[in-house]
Amino acid sequence: MARCRLCRNEKKNTPARVYLPAHRLPLCQEHFVSWFERYLERTIRSFRMFTRKDRILVAVSGGKDSLSLWNALVSLGYEADGIFVYLGIEENSFSLLSRRAVEAMARRLNRPLHIVDMPAELGFSVPDLRRKTRKYCSLCGTVKRQYLNHLAKRLGYSVIVTGHNLDDEASSLLGNLLHWNLKYLARKYPVLPAEHGFVRKAKPLCRHSVREIRLYAEIQKLPYLAESCPLSEEATRPFYAQIMDELEERSPGTKLRFYLDYLRRAFPLFAEHREEFLDRELLTCERCGEPAVSSPCLLCRLKEEFASHAGV
Repeated sequence: MARCRLCRNEKKNTPARVYLPAHRLPLCQEHFVSWFERYLERTIRSFRMFTRKDRILVAVSGGKDSLSLWNALVSLGYEADGIFVYLGIEENSFSLLSRRAVEAMARRLNRPLHIVDMPAELGFSVPDLRRKTRKYCSLCGTVKRQYLNHLAKRLGYSVIVTGHNLDDEASSLLGNLLHWNLKYLARKYPVLPAEHGFVRKAKPLCRHSVREIRLYAEIQKLPYLAESCPLSEEATRPFYAQIMDELEERSPGTKLRFYLDYLRRAFPLFAEHREEFLDRELLTCERCGEPAVSSPCLLCRLKEEFASHAGV
């Protein structure tokens, strides 16, 4: 049986319980947790995402990725608070169970948790969006991003962080490269600066695989919800993820090399011409004052539309 690499360095002889093929690293459970958090710290520093002086707002969904991120950031000593958007999805009690998971996590970490009730505050839910359009997943993401940016500024946070992992980033990169989505590729970086009315955004788990995150969540016994959104309708991303999984199985470390090599070699070329790739000028919404590609912005238009329907 393989022995923990870090225990061997400490002249111990502990059997490895975890093997990380991409890093060729056998570890015991204790050293896996410390490795996970140190690797996260190195990612944060490498991309200059934020410091311990920043007030960090973690977008938590109740899933393993966001709760693992929140747990690790607090463990590392960052001032990280959670924010949860209650989407009003009653199917499988998804939104209710998600809320219970993030509330349990907040109690465990003894950190503030901000809860946004989407139906109450915005006047519509994700099921409402689903009845309106087939592209409700994309619309949901846009609405959440815009409202989280608004709340982060109102609450005084300097950076919003999300639980996007290496698998997410590698598969979306593959899909957008195949379609030469230049607008996306010019912004495909794990940290986006505060500009044009947007709060800084970061993806600290961008170098952690989904398997590593799941192991961390299970070893730490985090109260995460294993079920995915029952309304999810993304069909293409799982296909690209499957391709990346097959490549990773044949050659461990492929996802990490693919993603990091893009950031080192290709991203600077795309970013240099970013303004040329943007198809629309950024405006300021005449109603809410938030940055948007149209005025009134999408969020204000949706609020008005659903409010008018409610009054009928």
